[in-house]
Amino acid sequence: MATLRDIKQRIVGVKSTQQITKAMKMIAAAKLRWAQTNVINARPYSDKIASLITRIPTEEDISSNPFFIEKEVKNCVVVVITADRGLCGSFNQNIIKEVERYIEEELKPDGINYQLFTAGKKGTDYFSKRDYELFGSDTGFYSSLEFTTAIQISDLLINKFLDGTFDKIILVYNTFISIIQQKIEVKQFLPIPISTGSDKGQSKDINYILEPDREYIFKNLIPKHLKAQVWRALLESYAAENSARMTAMDNATTNAEELIKSLNLTYNKERQAAITKEILEIVSGANALKASS
Repeated sequence: MATLRDIKQRIVGVKSTQQITKAMKMIAAAKLRWAQTNVINARPYSDKIASLITRIPTEEDISSNPFFIEKEVKNCVVVVITADRGLCGSFNQNIIKEVERYIEEELKPDGINYQLFTAGKKGTDYFSKRDYELFGSDTGFYSSLEFTTAIQISDLLINKFLDGTFDKIILVYNTFISIIQQKIEVKQFLPIPISTGSDKGQSKDINYILEPDREYIFKNLIPKHLKAQVWRALLESYAAENSARMTAMDNATTNAEELIKSLNLTYNKERQAAITKEILEIVSGANALKASS
């Protein structure tokens, strides 16, 4: 049975842990404000350029432009975006499970060869230690997340797609919904998926007038679109990570408070029992002396 000293030491230890979790919650909240602002600002541009780039191609563009051509998929790369650090609940584990599910259910049954590109230390550590082939990885960029990171990743993926190394590229990441909710997104990056339905009431059959010309617009617009999609994925993941960490640290702080209350109650009970025992021993000793005199 734990002694009073053991219980006291545990209370001190839990209080120390509580201070750490409280500080981590505040740090995550500060980072989340920055990340949330950036992802909200990035979404309109990303959505508009994606809507435009998937609606203006003609049948000729779809069959001739390498960014739109749907090939027989033999080689696929799955881009896994995780965090560099843990202590954010099931954030990283959910992404890893989704990637493994996608591989088992979508790629292996069709005999598709696959490789992984991991963005984030947690995903890199997990998949590099198991039977997965890593095409590449990038870590440590969240400490100073900049658009240049998205450019580097997108350029690498685009080049490997255009030279025929990969027939399909998939992005898997967490999107930021709210402070308490994140949603895993599995999105086809290349070839660019073409919209076949209506978009906010607009028909796919609208004839667009393009200036200066179609070739120039595609040459300049498609790379911007692809970089914007990678940048948005990184921002979404970073915001979702910090919201998950803030929630996890808030729960940890609350649990620590409850544990401290429980330990204090146990300490007081044990202390009261020890005092009562000492009083009984003193009274018994005094009665014994009185009886012998």
